[in-house]
Formats: sequence, C-alpha cells, structure tokens
Amino acid sequence: MDDILLHYHQLGDIFDTFSMGVMIVGADRKIISLNHSAEIITGHNESDLSGKYCHQILLDPLCGGECQYLEAVEKGRQADSIDFTVRDQSNEKHSITRIVSPIYGPDKTPLGCIEVFQDHSIFKDLLERVRHDDRRLKIILDNLDIGVLTVDRGGHITFFNTRAETITGFNRGDVLGKSCSMIFGSRSSHDLLLLNETIADGQARASTAGEIMTREGQAIPMRANYMALKNEDGRIVGGLATISDMSLKYQFNSAIKGRYTFYDMVGKDPAIQKIFEIVPVVASSDATILIEGPTGTGKDVLAKVIHNAGSRSKKPLVKVNCAALPDNLLESEMFGYVRGAFTGAEKDKPGRFQEAADGTIFLDEIGDLPLSLQAKLLRVLEDKEFYPLGSRNTTKVDVRIISATNQNLGRLVAEKRFREDLFYRLNVMRLELPPLKNRKGDIPLLISHILKRLCATRDTLVEKFSNNAMEVLLNHDYPGNVRELENIIEHALIVCQGKIIERNHLPLSLQAAIALPVPAEEKLPFAKEMQFSERNIILDMLRTYNWNKGKTAAALNINRSTLWRKMKKYNISH
Repeated sequence: MDDILLHYHQLGDIFDTFSMGVMIVGADRKIISLNHSAEIITGHNESDLSGKYCHQILLDPLCGGECQYLEAVEKGRQADSIDFTVRDQSNEKHSITRIVSPIYGPDKTPLGCIEVFQDHSIFKDLLERVRHDDRRLKIILDNLDIGVLTVDRGGHITFFNTRAETITGFNRGDVLGKSCSMIFGSRSSHDLLLLNETIADGQARASTAGEIMTREGQAIPMRANYMALKNEDGRIVGGLATISDMSLKYQFNSAIKGRYTFYDMVGKDPAIQKIFEIVPVVASSDATILIEGPTGTGKDVLAKVIHNAGSRSKKPLVKVNCAALPDNLLESEMFGYVRGAFTGAEKDKPGRFQEAADGTIFLDEIGDLPLSLQAKLLRVLEDKEFYPLGSRNTTKVDVRIISATNQNLGRLVAEKRFREDLFYRLNVMRLELPPLKNRKGDIPLLISHILKRLCATRDTLVEKFSNNAMEVLLNHDYPGNVRELENIIEHALIVCQGKIIERNHLPLSLQAAIALPVPAEEKLPFAKEMQFSERNIILDMLRTYNWNKGKTAAALNINRSTLWRKMKKYNISH
C-alpha cells in the first residue's frame, strides 16, 4: 500500500509545473503530502498538515462541508470535483476547482485519494470534466487545456493527451509507441535535444520559441516545458513535455501588425516547397528579388516574410503599387520633390524611397511602371541615388528592392514595354508563385491556416468546415487564388453562427456555380469533368503524402473508407 501511495506522492512535482496543487490522503483521511502549489492554495505548509485528518482542517474551506472522497467511494465513482472560492493572505479571491480521485489497491480496496487543486486565476478552465476510461494521472492530464505528452527513455511516446491531439492533428493511436521525432520534426531538432537532455540529467528545461509538426507536416510555433519522469526508486524512466500552441499569437501579429513570418507560408505542393526552401537563403542576403505570380497568390505576403526574416527587419518596409497611382503622381510619390518643383509644392516632401531608407521597398505591379520612370529606377539600383523631382542635387539611399508582377516581364521586354537592362537588374532572384488551381492539394492546409488567423482576429470559435462545404471548396477553380479563398472563408465566418461551417454558409455565387442545373445533353460531359477533377485532387494528395491513406484522408477531411471507395471508383492504385 505504501508503495502505491508513494508513486502518487511523486506526482506533486509534475503538477507543480502546471501550478496545480496535489494532496495525497490515506484511507484513514490523514494527509500524507502536499506539493508546493497545494501549500500556496491552501495556505498551509506540508509539515503542518502531514499526519493530520484532512476533514478536521480543510473540510469547510476546501471541501464544501462534504467529503468527496467518501462519497466517491460509496457511490463507486472514479472521481469527483467541486468549485469553490477562497481568499489568500491579501484577502484576494481565488476561484478553485478541486478534483478528487480515489486510489484503489489490487483487490479494489480503497487506499486513499489524490486531490488536485487548480487556481483558475492562473490557468483558466483547466479542468472541464473527468473521463472514465483513464485513471488518476491520465484523467487529469487528459483534461488539461495544454498539450501533454510523455516518452520513455528511448524517446517513444507513452502518453498523448486530448489537447495534444487537437494541436497536432494526430490521434493518440497514431503516435503511441512511435518516436517523438515525428512530433518534433527531426532527431536533430532543438526541442527534441532539450527533451533528451532533460531525461539525461533530470534538470527541467523550457523552450520559448520551439516548433512542432502537425499531421499534415506543417510546422507550427509552440512554447514547451520539459521535465524528467522518475519511478518510485528515483530513477529517471522518461520525460514529460507540456506544449502550448503559439500559432494564434503569430496569426494575430500577422493580421494586426503585419509581421509575417515563415509560419505564414503554407503548402506541401512541390512548387511551393521549392520557394519555401530558398526563401531563408534569399532573406539573409540583400539581393534584389522579383516575385511573379497571378493576382491573389500571396506575392505581398511573401515580400513581407522575406523582409521580416532579413537583417533589415527592424527598418521600414514600404510598399508602392505602381498600378494604383497615375503616371504624373508616381514619380513624386516614389522619389519625392523639393519646394517649388511645381505649383502647390510649398515644402520639401520625401518620397517612398527615402521613407524606406535602410529598409526594404516593395514595388508591386512593377510591370505597370511607365518607361519614363524605369530609367530613374535603374539608376537607384546601380548607383543607389536619385534626383527628387525639381532638385539639382542627388539623394543617396540604401534600400533593398523587392518587386512583384502578375505579368510576364520577359514578354514585356520583347514588346519594348519594359527596359531590358532594368529587367535583368530586378531579376537577380526570381520566385514564381503558382496559381491555386495548380496546387489544389494545399487547399485543406490553407483553409485550416486562414481559419485560425481569421478566428484569432475576429474572436470567433469556428472549428472546421463540414464535408459538404469542403467538397465545394475543393472543386472550385479559384480565379482569384488564395485571396479569393480567404474572402470565401471570411464570408462563411460572418454567416456561420455555430462551430462548423456548412455548405449554405458559403457565398451564394459559389453554391450556384457548383449546383447549377445542367441540360440533359451536357450532363455526361459535366459529370466526367467533375470526376476528373476529384480524381486529380485525390491523386495529388496521395502523392503529397507518399500514398499514406490515413494522412491523405485526414488532409481531404474524409474517412479512410470513403477514400478507399473513391480510389476504387477512379481506379487509383500505387
């Protein structure tokens, strides 16, 4: 009996990590131990309470006048909980949740209980309910609003709680017994090294800027704490990691502050992956970059990611839309002017290049830049100086230039509508973003990413799209690309009043395009076209996930059995 209770006594160190109080009580209701957090919550030291009857000291303030342990044993409940309010030494109120879980011996004899106290002022709504299928430690860990996983000394996952499932997209059945490198990305990842070091020396560690891999292979930012797990002999037998998903923080910063990072770049398509691989290298240099791609593919986001990842990230990023300004205003906007340069110029005005000094200037829609200004831009690239409008003196400027276009600059050069020498100076590094219709396998990833960001900024709690709504989105061609997809999701969030976006929450034009009645003579070709589209999407996803049917089904948001039937229907085999 003592060995069993000693095992639970060691849980106190674990729960101190969560600022959760743990008290172990024997069958005679005498207090055996309290951890540090329990001392803070109860206002008593372990030395003062050890060996004393809990009901004589704590029954009224912490138990609500009733003994939950005796009641749970009498009624055969696995655990019981109660919410109450206490005041600390400063007379400040604290809302406490207390969960009581009886401890039984091999012969089902009650040996005592483990009591856990959670101060909601430290960690809001930490315990929601108690599950019956896991006992004691797992009962509590599985109900935490924070990801928890444990590993053995070999790094194999032995426990994976519900919140960890939500964060990563993995079911616990997918990861139990597997190497934790599938969660931390690789065996050389910084966070995995921290966990291994903790298991080796027993010293707790923290990672404030780590990352974890989702089921779809996307890296998401996290904050983690690591500690060693010991057996009753004090020998280290594994490790425990607590994981906090920080993606909402990054999503919020991206949407509100414009601080886009690598976590804003989403996609598994080979074409987009090549861009992701080269961007860190390009960002670390000062090379001039040309981004090409259709409207709405995310050229401006990519420009912001490059700027924020480079050495000029602390300096300004200034955007100029070359197509949005009239030709007669574009020069003065870009290069500024001096007093008296024209009627109404009553004082000197700096241009966008001067505003971007030591930082980055992003020239969007560079293909629309008038020929008259292309020569002036070329001089900035070559000599890092220019004449403000009306000035006889040059202005020196040190900026990095990133340009973007939805046109083919090579074709514009051939048509004499764009200077060849400027084209080659801009085209030092060229990144080409593919249209969304060419990477439909990325649509589920993009939907999840955009949904998180929009929910963060709108304070909305929508969880996912239904299968019917997802089917509509997967079969749309997106002439407006990622921007159109984002607009569709934002529309759905406004209309949806629940946690799941249904087909009827999508824009009416999108629903009509999918559901238009088809004349009898066109039904067969249309049906074939739709089947061909669905077959290609499934085939692309299977290739993306190396023919792993579980991951493919999850990415498509369908069951494995549904995927198997569609593969059989379309004669898809590996």
